[in-house]
Amino acid sequence: MVDHSTPVRELMTPAPITIGRAQTLSDAARRMHEHHIRHLPVLEGGYLFGVLSERDIDLVESLPDVDPDAVKVEEAMTQDPYRVGPDVTVGEVVREMAAHKYGSAVVMHEGRVAGIFTTVDALNLLAAVLAPAAGPQAKGV
Repeated sequence: MVDHSTPVRELMTPAPITIGRAQTLSDAARRMHEHHIRHLPVLEGGYLFGVLSERDIDLVESLPDVDPDAVKVEEAMTQDPYRVGPDVTVGEVVREMAAHKYGSAVVMHEGRVAGIFTTVDALNLLAAVLAPAAGPQAKGV
């Protein structure tokens, strides 16, 4: 059974789709759309430099005179993403994400990106935990 003491490595998306910091916002948006994701760890030489979210792209693209084919990922990314080790409990990760309104946690192992845990993963966990307690009356609500 999965609960708050489960290591985040058991619930993360392993080997997430990433992007280089010199690529454009158009490249990032295309990659997110193709893979149905909302967060991209930003790497260079295999090392994490930031995280770019769909929301970051939307915000920058909403500015006047912005060309998403010219703006680089590093100009829109969050430079100091929330990072955790693979053995940190999902309870701790979720509490930190909620407290600081983080959309994702990048799971690091030996200095490299091992996975990503997002708010969608947290909601899936919540749904799994609540499902047995919800019973049949919750259907159709």
